[in-house]
Amino acid sequence: MRGRLVAGRYELATLVGQGGMGQVWAAHDRTLDRRVAVKLLRPDRIPGSEQSAELRRRFARECRITAQVDHPGLVTVHDAASDGDDLCLVMQYVHGADLADHLAEQDPYPWQWAVAVVAQLCPVLAAVHAVPAVHRDLKPRNVMIRPDGTLVVLDLGLAALLDADTTRLTLTGAPIGSPAYMAPEQAMGEQVGPRTDLYSLGVILHELLSGTVPFTRSSPLGVLHQHLHEPPPPLRRSRPELPEPLEALVLRLLAKDPRDRPADAAEVYRALEPLLPGPASHPLDSPGAPMDPTRPFRQPYAPWHHAPPRPPLPPAPVPHPGPSAPNPGKAAIAAAVEEAGRLLDTGRITQAVEVLGAALPTAVETHGRHSPVVLMLRKQYAATLLEAGRFQAALAELRLLADRSSTEAGPAAPQTLRFRVEAAQCLEHLGDHATALAEYRSLLPHLDRLATADPALALETRHRTAHLLVRAGDRTEARTLLMQLLVDAERRLGPHHPLASEARRTLEWLDRPTG
Repeated sequence: MRGRLVAGRYELATLVGQGGMGQVWAAHDRTLDRRVAVKLLRPDRIPGSEQSAELRRRFARECRITAQVDHPGLVTVHDAASDGDDLCLVMQYVHGADLADHLAEQDPYPWQWAVAVVAQLCPVLAAVHAVPAVHRDLKPRNVMIRPDGTLVVLDLGLAALLDADTTRLTLTGAPIGSPAYMAPEQAMGEQVGPRTDLYSLGVILHELLSGTVPFTRSSPLGVLHQHLHEPPPPLRRSRPELPEPLEALVLRLLAKDPRDRPADAAEVYRALEPLLPGPASHPLDSPGAPMDPTRPFRQPYAPWHHAPPRPPLPPAPVPHPGPSAPNPGKAAIAAAVEEAGRLLDTGRITQAVEVLGAALPTAVETHGRHSPVVLMLRKQYAATLLEAGRFQAALAELRLLADRSSTEAGPAAPQTLRFRVEAAQCLEHLGDHATALAEYRSLLPHLDRLATADPALALETRHRTAHLLVRAGDRTEARTLLMQLLVDAERRLGPHHPLASEARRTLEWLDRPTG
């Protein structure tokens, strides 16, 4: 399956999940050159199956329902398509960890985090219920936490429309959902509604606060019996520090009768609101806690500065060296470079980035960190990152290259200066104008030397420096630099070149009275 092209544009890369409904693949969108997630209706469930038409109807329903819900806490649908006998739903690829893994890494899970998680899930459920639809399979594996602490619900595949088709769309004798998180009415095959999802939300909240789901018999039938007939274990017996209102909310959410649960997700949010942290007066980001779900409440809309780098897609398939290859590492590196070149020639820049990035560790291990092969590969990787607009990653590579070149050829060598200019350009693209300007200024004394190797880059460096000086309000230094730029641009490129014309217009603007 890996490498298969779905619907003429989505290249499957890695299987990231599968279940009774289908498979989910990390994939590459060739048309828009981006990473996506592709959900396929399982091929082995279709041919010759008596339920083939029903499965197709349920899958088509998933596409429609998911596309109707517009909320940042629900995975975005990009496309729905068919590919031969298969159906596929194309969604955004969400980076982060699922809630089950996040819980497993914390012992105990901070109760403030649990409150923040459920508070983020409430508006998602409210949006789903407004369709109207019911999720019916809400569980930690279906919830992703991004590095900035925001949550995304991944799967509406088991949602049931609240209309007359609901019973016909449910496969006879096949309860939909996960027993550990299933509301009593769902387990009995009775009518479900928004309060069914609220029960599952209560199970999740209980699990976050206690470390385990409330009902844990060894068999699914035993678990369902507990959901129907047994009360959940008290939370404050094992965690007395929990606020009493929080324990009371869990008990209301886990009520056997849906009428005894909160009326809707908005009521749950209102109960949680007094327990949420208020906005912070100072930055609290910490690389040591990169997925803190309270952050959206402490720092609403604040930029995230410590997000880990985006995990790469596995590289595109490359030829495997034969048994006679003298060094598999060298052969793999050569194949990766060749494959990256082919991808760049066809405009698939994002995939080329992943191929080169995956090849770098192999090159370092095979040839050594300071070998010419690693240097060549790192240069190509940095250039491709720049072209792809991955400026943070490119900045790190360019700084390594500049340090290496400075050590070997000197701080004023043209290649060293080129790496530093490109690093300053990354800083400018990232919005760090003050640091970019400082870097550009430090390069000005060396521009004549840079001009001998790359006249265009030297002119562009002077131009970018002048632009940032104007932005910073330093009109005097900007005017001096623009005069030098105008003279050099007219001499090298002619008086009518766009760069010379722009320098002339900016000088005229600077010479206007400011009063």
